[in-house]
Amino acid sequence: MAVNTMFNFDPRSIPEQLYEAGVAGAGGAGFPSGAKWEKLDEVHSLLVNHQESEPNYYSDVWLADDRAEEFAAFFEALLEEGLFDRIVIGTKQKYRDEWTSEFEAVCGADVYHEDDLPADLGGREGIIFAYTGEAYDFSEEQVLLMITAGERIGRDLPTDHGWLVHNTETLWNVRNALADGTPVTHKYVHVDGDTPAHRCLEVPLGTTAADLLEAADLSPAELADDAVLADGGPGWSYVIDEDPHAFGTRKRTNAVMVLDEVTVEAHTEQEDRINVLEERDWNAREHETEPAMLEPDSVRIPLITNAAYEGLVTAGEPVVEPGERVSEGDVIAKRTTGSISNNHHASIDGIVTEVTETHVVLEAE
Repeated sequence: MAVNTMFNFDPRSIPEQLYEAGVAGAGGAGFPSGAKWEKLDEVHSLLVNHQESEPNYYSDVWLADDRAEEFAAFFEALLEEGLFDRIVIGTKQKYRDEWTSEFEAVCGADVYHEDDLPADLGGREGIIFAYTGEAYDFSEEQVLLMITAGERIGRDLPTDHGWLVHNTETLWNVRNALADGTPVTHKYVHVDGDTPAHRCLEVPLGTTAADLLEAADLSPAELADDAVLADGGPGWSYVIDEDPHAFGTRKRTNAVMVLDEVTVEAHTEQEDRINVLEERDWNAREHETEPAMLEPDSVRIPLITNAAYEGLVTAGEPVVEPGERVSEGDVIAKRTTGSISNNHHASIDGIVTEVTETHVVLEAE
């Protein structure tokens, strides 16, 4: 394990480091991650949600495969520091041959297969791979905890039962923040549905849905009259109400899909969740499985990652004005101290062209 990075693991400062770096749940919730680590003294185990349940997603399995040594070194450091007794990577058996075998080997992990679950973790320490079956709902953290560790939490939080849970991309951002304060400026996003091409992209935060569609060879002007844009994957997404040019990629955005009104109406469930998992064969066409970099001319950076948390999470307060030049990583909105709130950072080098209470627009130079 060649990667040897020093981390700042002072339990008292970890939440602040994560708030300052703007780390939020990348798996879809978008909740500021520092809040979870405020309960570090109440947890004994870390669960890595490496399920990648959506049939058209690849970013998490690619990320861990590509950065296996860095992840392994981070896990070892967390264990050596005594922050956790064990780290459990909960992933699907189907990924083992193509995506996780090297990750597993580099970690020197103990392995539990589907028939071995839930694992008897009493007294077991170190890194553990728990390979589950194919069920979509295993990606929900309370289900994954029950399947892998036999931990039933009901309506409680995982931390109430001694577990801290992060998905893979979020944990990568946590790792970077604790290594050297690297802020979150980019996001892995897929584009699919009624588009000419499936895309797997790495994009600056704030990249508009219009630019994502263009990357999939679909001009927003060519969208059908009954087209609906959805934020999320086939099994779990929500209608994007904004114009494609007004929707900026959030830290929680994993995909933008193009659907149609009839399909959305027929497959909308409770709390406006769209579930089109069974509506078509999502693997019928070629998929891009390694992220390609997209460099847009402008970005529209939201100052709260998930608007559903307004009232619980406080939006960042802009600290820039139109006409200012910024560099990638500069703070453009400061967190509100004393509340659950994140910093937000410039995701490209450029000029500030618009500042509101909800977003900051940057134009690349």
